[in-house]
Amino acid sequence: MKVELFPFQRRAVDALRLNTAEAMGGYHRTHTPQVVSFTAPTGAGKTIIMASLIEDIYFGDSQFAEQQNAVFVWLSDSPQLNEQSKLKIDAKADKIRLGQCVTVSEESFDRETFEDGHIYFLNTQKLSVSSNLTKHGDGRTYTIWETISNTVREKSNRLYFIIDEAHRGMQGREASRATTIMQKFIKGSDSDHIPPMPVVIGMSATTQRFNKLVENTSSTIHKVVVTADEVRASGLLKDRIIITYPEEDAINNDMAILQAAADDWKEKWGHWTQYCQEQHYAYVNPVFIIQVLNGSGKKLSDTNLDDCLSKIEERVGIHFEPGQVVHTFGQTQSSITVNGLEVRYVEPSRIADDKNIRVVFFKENLSTGWDCPRAETMMSFRHASDATYIAQLLGRMVRTPMQMHIQVDDVLNNVHLFLPYFNESTVKDVVDELQNSEGGEIPTDIYGESTSGRKFETWTVKKPCKKKDNEDPNQMSFEDFLNQDGTNLTDSSHNEASQEPQNLTTYAVDNENGDSAQQPIENHETSNHSSENPEHRVETPTDSVASEVPSNEEQKATANQEAEQGDQQEESEDLFDREAVMKFINDSGLLTFDVRTYQISNYLKSLYKLAHLLTMSNLRREAIREVQDEIAEMIHNHALALKAGGSYDDLVLQVKQFKLATQIFDAFGESVDNYSVHDMFTTTDTDLERQFRAAEAKLGNEGVGLSYANKYGDLGDPAGYEIEVILFVADDECMNQLHNYAQDKFHSWNDEYRRYIARIDSEKIRKQYDSIVSDGDKVSKHNFRLPETIQVPHDIGGKPYRDHLFVNGDTGVASLKLNSWESGVIEEEEKRHDFVCWIRNPSRGSWALCIPYDEDGDTKPTYPDFIIVRKDPISEYVIDILEPHNPDFKDNLGKAKGFAEYARLNPGLGRIQLIRMSKDAAGHNKFKRLDMAKSAIRDKVLKAMSIEELDHLFETDGQFDF
Repeated sequence: MKVELFPFQRRAVDALRLNTAEAMGGYHRTHTPQVVSFTAPTGAGKTIIMASLIEDIYFGDSQFAEQQNAVFVWLSDSPQLNEQSKLKIDAKADKIRLGQCVTVSEESFDRETFEDGHIYFLNTQKLSVSSNLTKHGDGRTYTIWETISNTVREKSNRLYFIIDEAHRGMQGREASRATTIMQKFIKGSDSDHIPPMPVVIGMSATTQRFNKLVENTSSTIHKVVVTADEVRASGLLKDRIIITYPEEDAINNDMAILQAAADDWKEKWGHWTQYCQEQHYAYVNPVFIIQVLNGSGKKLSDTNLDDCLSKIEERVGIHFEPGQVVHTFGQTQSSITVNGLEVRYVEPSRIADDKNIRVVFFKENLSTGWDCPRAETMMSFRHASDATYIAQLLGRMVRTPMQMHIQVDDVLNNVHLFLPYFNESTVKDVVDELQNSEGGEIPTDIYGESTSGRKFETWTVKKPCKKKDNEDPNQMSFEDFLNQDGTNLTDSSHNEASQEPQNLTTYAVDNENGDSAQQPIENHETSNHSSENPEHRVETPTDSVASEVPSNEEQKATANQEAEQGDQQEESEDLFDREAVMKFINDSGLLTFDVRTYQISNYLKSLYKLAHLLTMSNLRREAIREVQDEIAEMIHNHALALKAGGSYDDLVLQVKQFKLATQIFDAFGESVDNYSVHDMFTTTDTDLERQFRAAEAKLGNEGVGLSYANKYGDLGDPAGYEIEVILFVADDECMNQLHNYAQDKFHSWNDEYRRYIARIDSEKIRKQYDSIVSDGDKVSKHNFRLPETIQVPHDIGGKPYRDHLFVNGDTGVASLKLNSWESGVIEEEEKRHDFVCWIRNPSRGSWALCIPYDEDGDTKPTYPDFIIVRKDPISEYVIDILEPHNPDFKDNLGKAKGFAEYARLNPGLGRIQLIRMSKDAAGHNKFKRLDMAKSAIRDKVLKAMSIEELDHLFETDGQFDF
């Protein structure tokens, strides 16, 4: 593949390869049709996974031999989906040659059987009774049904039938018809004279959806499942979906909401510009998509397109150029004129790759066969009855443009939808439909508040700054884009356009089940709650959302309070240099951990990836060559040992022997010896290449064989190096030795270079490193690193803090609701003479500091409440970790031991304290602290065997700081 698969995708490919091999073998043993059910949520990259599986079948892998004459038929329910899948395979699968993918055409397709080594794309709409494919005549010799039946009869040992069962965009009768046609290939069809397909691979977003296809069949079913958690952890999906709609008592003004959507798009453009410039990435052109109404009579749309485009141009201050605004209306594939601008037609599958496109007008067809991660903002003029279409569209918009979570700027981790004709209840319908249509994997925590206040607050460590004069001329800022036609709109038009829409309420759909980086503060893991794994929930407008929306008086009071805070901020400088503190923390090499329930990849693959990263980042330029040479030396030593032991020649002969299985029949086809199988052997070099390729696959396909040939090859024996590589891989003890070497080398390099990678400016390299380390171990060490910008739900009635590291850029404060224990601990910290600032550590947030601990034999993650930064005379700053925690919780001992081990691994920490409320000598309630950074206390905690011993340590070694 031209792209590096995510670990969960590689695991899915391996599982699919194993199950398809078992299915093919099962069919030929029992003649029972086989179904491989592949279930993966939206954003998992099902097409990429399937393309990689096809490559593995064609060219072999570490477990299975190549099958270059395999035939694939790819069936979906729409031509657009077929075209998108075909384009992805052509673009991403480097081993599949152009022309190998064939779209079955009604006009030209006419074959007795499907041709070996090809992938055929077919959709249910071409299989109707009225389709030319299903009929003779017009020069057609074979119907599509005859082609399929003949291929099953002659090529059942290499025919794979893929059903892309998505039904995206299909409803009612259309979906039912597609299901009926797809079932013909699973059950067979007497009317069409086709048997059941030998091996069917079904792709679906939900098990329920595919189960409907295979119900009431005799097929043997093999299951491969990719979970939503795996996809979320990969960074392939946005963290949040924000849905904005008017309150029920508001007078509808859809154009005002359109202007608000244009504001959101403009803000996204600015954030992406800064991020791409600073990280030296290719520019991400965020797309603004607008869903308009169908037309009545001769009208193309009942939405005033001229007014829409005019309002967007007024709002952002530009006049669009031809090609920047497009439409996907199915009624016409010609250009149309909107507000004096030529707006051309573009096929939905072509939008993502056309970086010149800025605005897209569409009706319904973007919910089918469409993927555009650049779609950051959407406005829909559809009414509440169209919730299904909108939900399907959101499922297409949640992909991340860079296939990773953006750590530096959290604004870039959401997608925004504006619905002027929806209300509180119908937005909930969209959320429910989104879960139903996309398998429930889309984030489902809902938060709402009036936009007369704020939706999400953006907190940052950076001061506002103007555009730099020395910006890269190849990177276009939003201001450059706005003025590229050389015109400026008048101030009056801009002021008129800048009137804010009123009475809007926002729903945000969060990315974690119950806890996330943007979770309301009161839900944070604190002394007032015990669950590390809160139940998955959807907060509806009838419960917490309704209770969080403030009254008008509360909103005014909050606004006045924040205005006063803003005035105070203008009069005074920041209390400390926030960017300097963030840099100190990010450069400190402080550990955080990723805790998974399983190990994703083996250490050999992880070592290769780490070696490539070290080479690419110039931290160890010869890293990959060093690994290749050391493995080559292991192979050479094994060959020398075999020669010294006298078994080398016999083993070489075994490698060269090509085994042929034969059966003996008489002239009438009857078996002479009761179907016994006889083995014949011949000595040949023709099979060496296949065995060598299989050995290279088991060595990771990293060029180890070539490296071995260059170092130890014998010109007099050209095949000798291949044989010795094959012999090494065939020896289980050698492979165990290899994997032990890889594990030791991986951990050695990880420990040696972790601190250096923490100081690299490139977020891409840091993200790759984190991914590599996470995939190597179930519990993996990473560098703790803070983003520059975060987004948090606005806390109504929260206390303003100016000494929090992240603050609102306008007011200079962070409004946070803390419970009594939390606020009490912060008050004590603020009294210290060396106190600088503090950070609320978000439970399960993407950037949160995580510490592993053991409980009942399982390793679990915990997220201490606070990170404290204090002045230090030697290193400028020192970092503390504080956790107020209720002593009644059963996890106290496990967490204390986890903190103690963490303190041992981070000797540069100032304090790491477990904190309880306790009575002092005078009988007053105060906070008692047990500091695991002190070696004597740490040793006692690690030796404690019961919660009673920990309680005793609090009595004997705990301290009151105030």
